[in-house]
Amino acid sequence: QVQLVESGGGTVQAGGSLRLSCAASGVSSYSLGWFRQAPGKEREFVATISRYGGVRDYANSVKGRFTISRDNAKKTAYLQMNRLKPEDTAVYYCAASRVTGGMTMTSGYDYWGQGTQVTVSS
Repeated sequence: QVQLVESGGGTVQAGGSLRLSCAASGVSSYSLGWFRQAPGKEREFVATISRYGGVRDYANSVKGRFTISRDNAKKTAYLQMNRLKPEDTAVYYCAASRVTGGMTMTSGYDYWGQGTQVTVSS
């Protein structure tokens, strides 16, 4: 049974850091991704990691500030977010794709978590 559960969201000042976790059961052979959705906006791609972690890709807006990783033994994915900006404020979602080499398209994901709120104050 597939289950994705995000945690680690919260409120932080601009320039601060947060680490999101995604407890991912039933998807060890899948690519994992992080997406976000701000109020009134469409859900957008943030980062993806391939099945074994060898391929990672990021949205241009977070490149150099965010790092995606996964620990398959712990069935957990992470999103380390540094130098946060107010425009990073959104609900962040973890997702799993049957495509094993990483996936940047929202439509390419098969399973989604419920999301965790990240708020960055200026």
